[in-house]
Amino acid sequence: MKNSDGFFIIKPNIMKQILITKQDYTRIHQAITNAKQSNSIKKDEAEKLLAELHSAKIVKSEEIPADVVTMNSIVKFHFENNKKEMQFQIVYPNQADFRNGKVSIFSPVAAALIGYGVNDEIEWIVPSGVTKIIIDE
Repeated sequence: MKNSDGFFIIKPNIMKQILITKQDYTRIHQAITNAKQSNSIKKDEAEKLLAELHSAKIVKSEEIPADVVTMNSIVKFHFENNKKEMQFQIVYPNQADFRNGKVSIFSPVAAALIGYGVNDEIEWIVPSGVTKIIIDE
């Protein structure tokens, strides 16, 4: 979750506990630790992502609903204000390749989407104000 200094916020009245697999939790946590040691992630960004991870409900891979965004998910979503649709795969930083639709979990939008499911809404701060990201599939 980010505040007005970042790109997204989640309203308390729609905030829910995200779901994450044990494997994703462990690997994301390790990626953050490695990135902090190599200074390839800002400390405050790392702490925000860690806070979200620590508040997540950790479940077994077979228990996570099919419509929940996990690592390596291809997620399709749109912005409520302009109906712009986007689709990409959420990957670990070393696999990121934006031209081929692979976005790092360290990116604000990927970090915002992980653990949420289809039809969930996330408030997003844009230059013209606030909009919502709505997960389509």
